[in-house]
Amino acid sequence: MSISLAIVEDLDEVREGLKQFISLNPEFVVLDTYKTAEEAAFEIPRRKPDIVIMDISLPGMTGIECIRLIKSKVPNTQFMMFTVYENDEKVFEALKAGASGYLLKNTGLVQMIEALRELHNGGSPMSSNIARKLVTVFRGPQMDSIAVQTLSNRESEILQLLSTGLLYKEIAEQLSISTGTVRQHIHKIYEKLHVQNRTEAINRAFGKA
Repeated sequence: MSISLAIVEDLDEVREGLKQFISLNPEFVVLDTYKTAEEAAFEIPRRKPDIVIMDISLPGMTGIECIRLIKSKVPNTQFMMFTVYENDEKVFEALKAGASGYLLKNTGLVQMIEALRELHNGGSPMSSNIARKLVTVFRGPQMDSIAVQTLSNRESEILQLLSTGLLYKEIAEQLSISTGTVRQHIHKIYEKLHVQNRTEAINRAFGKA
């Protein structure tokens, strides 16, 4: 039995390209495509596709807002975000709204098919760097989202290690970088978080103050 899909994407070439490529695979059938979240919010509860490929940045209502609005109406529909956004805030917002997958638009079309199949089979496919972000956040203390947004991946990693009590030298050895490089990163962390020392940085980022 075919897996039914809907595509919500405002860029014509992306929307039509996805539709044409996915339609080549007899395992899938594209029920319809939509250029706006408003149109999708009206039609998807009526069509009830198995999977919705959803862009985030749409004219008017965003893709995340659309999912939040209709998810309860289509409990059996799986939502796959397909977007250029890879910042933590968008990822978590999409997952909290009800998305089960999160792919970046640089994902290859063959990988897209594999991800759709995985999603339909109960998985949560994500681009590798998105999955890495989630692991980084959940393997250590929960960071304050506003604070984290200002930090690079390396700075967030070093702050996580700082919070465990490691010395600069130990952090350098663990990350295979020089102690001087660690100091430079920590200096930037302090600047971005507007703090003066390790304790203030940890309190600021992990919400302990």
